[in-house]
Amino acid sequence: MKTTRLILTAVGGQGNLLASRVLGEAALLADLPVRMSEIHGMAQRGGVVESAMVFGDARSTIISDGEADVLVGFEPAETLRALNKCNPETVVITNLTPVPPYTVAIGKGRYPDLAQLQALIRAKTQRLIAMDATALARTTGSLMAVNIVLIGALIRTAILPIELDKVKTVIRTKTKKAFVDMNLKALELGYQAAA
Repeated sequence: MKTTRLILTAVGGQGNLLASRVLGEAALLADLPVRMSEIHGMAQRGGVVESAMVFGDARSTIISDGEADVLVGFEPAETLRALNKCNPETVVITNLTPVPPYTVAIGKGRYPDLAQLQALIRAKTQRLIAMDATALARTTGSLMAVNIVLIGALIRTAILPIELDKVKTVIRTKTKKAFVDMNLKALELGYQAAA
């Protein structure tokens, strides 16, 4: 398999680490070599949490600037912040619901305009899939399902050779029982939204 490099970026508390675990387990079920690493910022204060995943034959999880094949952003400004990892062939999937940083919340900063943000991403990458993953997650009964909505969208792109059924199996067997049905619904919603 061709090496595929994926960056997942989020604000602390959005479920980035669970999303990367689900994808990693699904890759293992699909007999797909995978390596992953995480960068924990000041997550407890709404800081960035970034995961790097490399699928296929690779020796390192380091994804240098311009090397990402796919960028999945759980928060639009964090997606924009990680744009340096992309190149003209990168596919970007992003949630469009802002989580304003502290500086914006206290009036000391300005949140980027969402239309301009999307235009910038489109100008620098091959494809942008932008969705209100938060609204989709809300229909499952939990805003915490944003991560799984975005995983559904990623699987729909077929950039990774991981079938939807493998991800469903991981959700059924590796996530808390109380959240299984909610996460399965979120996965399906994201999958359909990226059609």
